[in-house]
Amino acid sequence: QVQLVESGGGLVQAGGSLRLSCAASGRIFNSCPVAWYRQVPGKQREPVAAITSGGSTNYADSVKGRFTISRDNAKNTVYLQMNSLKPEDTAVYYCQATQGVFAYWGQGTQVTVSP
Repeated sequence: QVQLVESGGGLVQAGGSLRLSCAASGRIFNSCPVAWYRQVPGKQREPVAAITSGGSTNYADSVKGRFTISRDNAKNTVYLQMNSLKPEDTAVYYCQATQGVFAYWGQGTQVTVSP
């Protein structure tokens, strides 16, 4: 089993940056694909970025060129560096790790971008 804890959210002005962290327990984390999702009230959770165990990455079109996902397997942590933030990036951000048919979620961290 994998337990995930997100951190690094907060309030930032448009154009600013934040780095989110997803810290995991469990040795198997390093072999899991990990993704960041975000959700705003009344809308479905949407994928933002993903990284495979080998380090290949994928991004939603809305964040390409602004967000970077990375992982530090020695620290069992996945990061989401968010630059040039926009008000429309405001959401609760969640990380998800996948192991076979199982998906594990963190509790989420709030990101608020003011105009």
